[in-house]
Amino acid sequence: MVKTRSAPDIWIIAATLAILAIGIVMVYSASAVAAFHDYGDKFYYVKRQLVFAAMGIAAMFVTMNVDYARLKKWTLPALIACFALLVVVLVPGIGVVRGGARSWLGIGSFGIQPSEFMKLAMILFLAHFLSERQDRMHSFARGLMPPLGILSAAFALIMLQPDLGTGAVMIGASLLVIFAAGARLAHLGGLALLGVAGFVALIAAAPYRLQRITAFLDPWQDPLGAGYQSIQSLYAIGPGGLVGLGLGMSRQKYNYLPEPQTDFIFSILAEELGFIGGSLLLLLFLLLIWRGMRCAITIADPFGSFLAAGIVGIFGVQVLMNVGVVIGLLPVTGITLPLVSYGGSSLTLLLTALGILLNLSRYSR
Repeated sequence: MVKTRSAPDIWIIAATLAILAIGIVMVYSASAVAAFHDYGDKFYYVKRQLVFAAMGIAAMFVTMNVDYARLKKWTLPALIACFALLVVVLVPGIGVVRGGARSWLGIGSFGIQPSEFMKLAMILFLAHFLSERQDRMHSFARGLMPPLGILSAAFALIMLQPDLGTGAVMIGASLLVIFAAGARLAHLGGLALLGVAGFVALIAAAPYRLQRITAFLDPWQDPLGAGYQSIQSLYAIGPGGLVGLGLGMSRQKYNYLPEPQTDFIFSILAEELGFIGGSLLLLLFLLLIWRGMRCAITIADPFGSFLAAGIVGIFGVQVLMNVGVVIGLLPVTGITLPLVSYGGSSLTLLLTALGILLNLSRYSR
């Protein structure tokens, strides 16, 4: 491991705090109407978001300053614990159903989402596992199959909830780690073909997914049903124009657009802040991803390099999926926008992961 340690990447810190600040403002703007209607307090969601943000920043500070090499001994216990949580959440009476998925553990409005923890735990495990087996990665049976078997088991448990969006983010980030570890493109290409076949099978197994695909191709075919979310999202983005209607001036948040503070918060941002505001946010994400990939490329330690690539992969895949859904390029999957959307488990875990990335940036050249 490279022992030379410098200051954490200031650009990652700046981008993270800027995105987080935009997210807090937009959570309030997008949720105030629904919060007042449902709870009699327009600050209900943003107050909770601030608590989760504070917890996440504290965790980020810790993971930024503790030697990342210490994480190696916790990778397997963390993975086993997350597998156990994914099993427990499927038990009726224990797992809480929200949005049609049994993916939460908790009491009342307070809960955790085990699949969010699994995303980070899987990246940690794969980074450690593959860093010690790089010489085997040219072999499909000895190099590629073991991590893919573990990854497939986690994905299967997540799909039993079901939560295709989170599962897809985990798969995408994990495959980036596997590619960085030296897997052959021919093997990954074959797996991609199998993945397409599996995706088709998943759609065929659940009628609601087929409805989402149909709505994606032509949302106006069922404007009050399967196509409703896509249409309302576009109705938000369109009037935003270049500079937007103004902060707090969204019309779609008045019970037209479902989940305006979570899955479709980018729609509200585009409506209120326009093309310029949306582009600024995406540029901040690009800055974060660029600096993170630079860290992954320049750090000498294989474990650190793979870990950085996986963390960046989580952000990159999740941003692509959320924005793709919002602007109509992807079917609705129910995935949040990192650091921006309302959500406790996701926000805290992502800030924790960014703390690890900042730690890794201390050792990059």
